[in-house]
Amino acid sequence: MSDALDEWSEFHVAMLGATAALAGLVIVAASVNIDKIVAARALTARLGAAIACLVLAILTSGIALIPDIGSLWFGVLVLIFTAGATGFQVHAARTLRQDPGHGSIALRAALGFLPLAAYAAAGVLLLAGLPAGLLLAAAGSLLALVVVIVISWIALVEVLR
Repeated sequence: MSDALDEWSEFHVAMLGATAALAGLVIVAASVNIDKIVAARALTARLGAAIACLVLAILTSGIALIPDIGSLWFGVLVLIFTAGATGFQVHAARTLRQDPGHGSIALRAALGFLPLAAYAAAGVLLLAGLPAGLLLAAAGSLLALVVVIVISWIALVEVLR
């Protein structure tokens, strides 16, 4: 399976750069209005979860590039990192429940769980020795980019209301 992981190296190099750049942009964009963001608990929690999701994508791509890591260790680490990011998303979902905010709480909270579900499934499949886990890890990375861009845009619009 490490050969299969090696075939994904160019993808992981590209994702590592893209997610790291996006993480920096999100942090800089948030810092411009940090006083307003911190005043809104739901925004703070959602942005924290979004950044944790980007860190998950960065770590997953980074560990995929470790030579000869093997599917077992890759799967274990994906699951461990996913558990950490899920803690942030659970906190964000709980915070959203307390926010009378804008729109469906379930929909607003579910968005952040999409990449986490892909990563969790990837980790399980990788532990089972199934190469399909690599596809789901890639899907998790791509979903992370989309979800973080959407959540960041929503947060920045909310700050300016």
